[in-house]
Amino acid sequence: MDSTFAIIAEPNRRAILSLLASSEHSVGEIEHQLRMPQTSVSKHLRVLRDAGFVESRIDAQRRVYRIRPEPLMAVDEWLAPFRRFWTTHVDALERHLDQMDFEPEPKPEPEPKPKKGKNR
Repeated sequence: MDSTFAIIAEPNRRAILSLLASSEHSVGEIEHQLRMPQTSVSKHLRVLRDAGFVESRIDAQRRVYRIRPEPLMAVDEWLAPFRRFWTTHVDALERHLDQMDFEPEPKPEPEPKPKKGKNR
């Protein structure tokens, strides 16, 4: 598991995984979307591929990458016992926000009327 966390700890690899979470992308598309040099994209994709996080297929003259869910499922399983530490806080926040939705907006205070008096 340590090597898995070392791999996803790198910010550029996380950015690539986040991009691939929505759909398949070619190296050129990843390069363009993340504004990274092609050599960096290729280096990070090689690390992700060797670790099993992504796989590729050939589409005409380009290589298209997609996520392989199995390593991420292993991370999710490892995190499972720790979820209780943040789930209660997230649930409490959700209840608070729901309660705020139902509370009526306070009415504005009426402006005081000017006093009518004698001019001296």
